[in-house]
Amino acid sequence: MGKLGRVVSGTQEFLGEVRVELTKCTWPTRPELMESTVVVIISCLILATFVGVSDAVMMAITSVVIR
Repeated sequence: MGKLGRVVSGTQEFLGEVRVELTKCTWPTRPELMESTVVVIISCLILATFVGVSDAVMMAITSVVIR
């Protein structure tokens, strides 16, 4: 078996193992997924607000120091 044959058989084996592992996974239900999505969006908004406020404060401090 040449190099290409080993690559093909290795890829097939890998994909077979991936399929087996994916059957072991427990996937979230639709309500769980929606709840997690809301948590992520709220967390992003809080972080964006914090970064924006921090940036505004640092700009104010920098403008005072530069003058």
